[in-house]
Amino acid sequence: MFSFFKKKVPAEMIPGPAEPARQGWLGKLRAGLRKTGAGISTVFTGTQIDDALYEQLEEALLMADAGVAAAQFLLDDLKRRVKESKTTEPAAVKGLLINALADLLAPLEKPLAIGAHQPTVIMVAGVNGAGKTTSIGKLTHHLSSNGASVLLAAADTFRAAAREQLMVWAERNTVEIVHQAGGDPASVCFDAVSAGKARGKDVVLVDTAGRLPTQLHLMEELRKIKRVVQKADASSPHEMLLVIDGNTGQNALAQVRAFDEALGLTGLIVTKLDGTAKGGVLAAIARERPIPVYFIGVGEKLDELETFSAREFAQALLD
Repeated sequence: MFSFFKKKVPAEMIPGPAEPARQGWLGKLRAGLRKTGAGISTVFTGTQIDDALYEQLEEALLMADAGVAAAQFLLDDLKRRVKESKTTEPAAVKGLLINALADLLAPLEKPLAIGAHQPTVIMVAGVNGAGKTTSIGKLTHHLSSNGASVLLAAADTFRAAAREQLMVWAERNTVEIVHQAGGDPASVCFDAVSAGKARGKDVVLVDTAGRLPTQLHLMEELRKIKRVVQKADASSPHEMLLVIDGNTGQNALAQVRAFDEALGLTGLIVTKLDGTAKGGVLAAIARERPIPVYFIGVGEKLDELETFSAREFAQALLD
């Protein structure tokens, strides 16, 4: 599905696609997006393609939190596809919408590449409740399963028990962790990157304190961490990821804008897509702030974080 390593590694370290497992996961994704997709799919149960159908589709896309810009873009693109294909059946229009959505989301589809730097330093940010620390645990599992050696940095010293939570994930994944009781977050990060270099780790994953973009002192702390990490390794951080909760819809898009402006995001992890009615927010992100979605999550288990595929997502949403 994707390659972690740019450097030469033994072929056996990069397993081939686990197709049955992938299909099982896609079933979970389809079930998770059912609330979002149901409202859109009912539009195509009528008998004719007319202005009323397009108006209903626009309303359904907006209800799914696709946003005005993405909804209008998809409608215009869909009308063009209907005209060019001479489609006359409403049921067939849904297939054209799947293609239109897949094309819109395509710029978000990009693999996370590991190996150009040793270690690859990945900072992870997100608001409280988005599933940031859990996503780091899942990402650690994903990286380790593909042969990468991972070191965790517990730089969330702001939230009570955050360090302990990450230590549990480190134990579950049998990876090393750098932490300090009540330590300075930037100091923890400096020590972790230095340790990652000394120990020959492939990845250093940095957990930062959850914060809202409006908490200016905490956003400044993130910038400080980034500066201190660069002192340990001038080329780092190599990835700046934001974890967003798929249930928050347009609020998630606002977070992407704010964190990107403050830190320069390189990728996203979208969590909690199981049971959401707001899965259309990925269309809004693609249209307004097309930052790659490296992973999407649909549950709490270690293996319920997967690489993002635009076509798979579009089909799971609308099939």
